[in-house]
Amino acid sequence: MGNMDISNFANVLIKLVIAVVCAGAAGVLVPRSIPGKFAGLILIGMAGVLLGEWSFQLLRHQFGIDFVFLTWNIQGVLIIPAIIGCAIVLYLITTVLSWWRYGI
Repeated sequence: MGNMDISNFANVLIKLVIAVVCAGAAGVLVPRSIPGKFAGLILIGMAGVLLGEWSFQLLRHQFGIDFVFLTWNIQGVLIIPAIIGCAIVLYLITTVLSWWRYGI
């Protein structure tokens, strides 16, 4: 295990922590309980970061939307798009779970 492997592991761990923090921020914006507690926070965070970055790239390329605050990042993770993506993922997951639990 070389120095590069440890650096990559630390980078992934930092991105995971940022994703969890963004999912926590989304939990404040969308006042619903996070399903699965900490594991749900990790999964919602990772899915939200992917959704946020994908949608930001799409908006930038298709419509030319490129505001400075949307490019704020930590370790390459775009913060504002990640929080918005986590809020969307949290809302969709809790909505689907409530439909499944209580019927449509």
